[in-house]
Amino acid sequence: MQKFIDLISQEMEEAFEAAGYDPALGKVTVSNRPDLCEYQCNGAMAGAKRYHKAPFMIAGDVAAKLAGRQGVFQSVEVVKPGFLNLTISESFLRNYLAEMAEDERFGMPLPEKPSRIVMDYGGPNVAKPLHVGHLRSAVIGEAIKRIVRYHGEEVIGDIHLGDWGLQMGLVITELKKRCPDLPYFDPDFAGDYPEEAPFTVGELEEIYPYASKKSKEDPDYYAEAMDATHRLQTGDRGFRALWEKIIQVSVADMKKNYERLKVSFDLWNGESTVNDIIPGMVEEMKAGGFARESSGALVVDVTEASDKKEMPPCIILKSDGAALYTTTDLATLKDREARFHPDRIIYITDKRQELHFTQVFRAARKCGIVPDTTDLVHIGFGTMNGRDGKPFKTRDGGVMRLQKLIEDINEEMMGKIASNPEIPAEEAAETASRVALAALKYGDLSNQAAKDYIFDMERFTSFEGDTGPYILYTIVRIKSILNRYAAEGGKEASACRFREPESRQEKDLMFGLASFQAEMDAAFEELAPDRVCKYIYQLSNDFNSFYHHTRILAEEDRDRKEGWIALLALTCSVLETCIDVLGFESPERM
Repeated sequence: MQKFIDLISQEMEEAFEAAGYDPALGKVTVSNRPDLCEYQCNGAMAGAKRYHKAPFMIAGDVAAKLAGRQGVFQSVEVVKPGFLNLTISESFLRNYLAEMAEDERFGMPLPEKPSRIVMDYGGPNVAKPLHVGHLRSAVIGEAIKRIVRYHGEEVIGDIHLGDWGLQMGLVITELKKRCPDLPYFDPDFAGDYPEEAPFTVGELEEIYPYASKKSKEDPDYYAEAMDATHRLQTGDRGFRALWEKIIQVSVADMKKNYERLKVSFDLWNGESTVNDIIPGMVEEMKAGGFARESSGALVVDVTEASDKKEMPPCIILKSDGAALYTTTDLATLKDREARFHPDRIIYITDKRQELHFTQVFRAARKCGIVPDTTDLVHIGFGTMNGRDGKPFKTRDGGVMRLQKLIEDINEEMMGKIASNPEIPAEEAAETASRVALAALKYGDLSNQAAKDYIFDMERFTSFEGDTGPYILYTIVRIKSILNRYAAEGGKEASACRFREPESRQEKDLMFGLASFQAEMDAAFEELAPDRVCKYIYQLSNDFNSFYHHTRILAEEDRDRKEGWIALLALTCSVLETCIDVLGFESPERM
């Protein structure tokens, strides 16, 4: 099924060609003056110089070819100096929506050959609690993954844990100080290590910041942590076993938080996954003449002739031989290329890592780690700030745990949902959880990813305006009407036939539905969840305008009522598809 806008353009292109002009001039756009027309074509203006003819005359020629043709246009008006103002036929719009409603994807085709895409998002460090700084990567990454999957591509999502650096050595060092008798620290222990971890996630969360602070104050402690890190990475049996417990406890806690956010990953790999790849990769870089020594470190030059400012070399190994994030990221690229042969790899991180990924991508190309056919993309996001415009903190100035943020917004929403006496307590709790998640995710995703935004609890949880709760309230309103219609003995919505629109509000709603495919394609091409948010906000506004203008269930004309029910059912389905793509769902009532 073609996009609605493409069908309109096709009709106009045929008219331009029939009039003796280049059909490419027939491109149609949504009118920027909706008070004058619904769509417009400015091709006559562009063709004036080419054909040495007044644009008004070109437009007139085209309009003449459209005169009397039944189908797409109800009217075509030529406006000086050469605009073509277009009004769409009600029957054409009705038929398009009827065809949309018959297809489970609303007419959106699947690609003939799906591309394979690896997505790298999440990126938390183990042994630390998830905090608000992890929200955007998870929420944006999950939405983009769902947008790409809905488009029909094959997507592999990888959390890419930070599980192999100094933080591991710090935790192990502090555990040894506190519990020196654990078998993990006995070099002569040859038995099986305990199945249960010798710490809880709460204890881990206290240990890491303590050890990190101490390492900055005590050089001997830092040296010990570095040694522990080296022993872990070179295969110390006890340290490896303890490390596995740290991963086990940390990941179990992470999964609980991600599950509450409805964020999931296909792979739970980390930097440690590619540890054994690094030595061979480094040797290949040396042998190929790509890496050189610089002040004792091993680097790859990534400067390009088009650079307008200095581009530092990509450091592969530090002077002490230690690997860095660039090293593990390059090894991860090598691993992904070997295992998945992806067409594209997308990274979602803080935008402050832009230089890092520029260096990594250039080094990967230069060293032949990925072929030119693999598209490498970095999507950098801005920060979530408090009302003071600074990065979001707790009241005492600390970094808020993600779990606490989720609990706070749930509590705020519970207070609003519980005020409805018709909703039982258990249902109210489930409803509040769904609406709170919508408030949190939509509040983030409705902004362009690269921009910073203000986290405003009061605004995000409002049932009015451009918010998640407003979108859900619209869906619940539609569900309520459909349920009441069914309870009154109305026929199945799928059996109701679409009718031609009879009001401006009804036609606007139908136009909004007809643009679904174009909007979802744009969200895919731009990897932009905010495009979906803008679409469903406008669609919700269009529906509510129609609802307030129309007495749907009170209508006595059966055919008219059934036409409206068909329209409501399609609106509800489209909205629910879109919020699923964004990563949240609607309740039955609010």
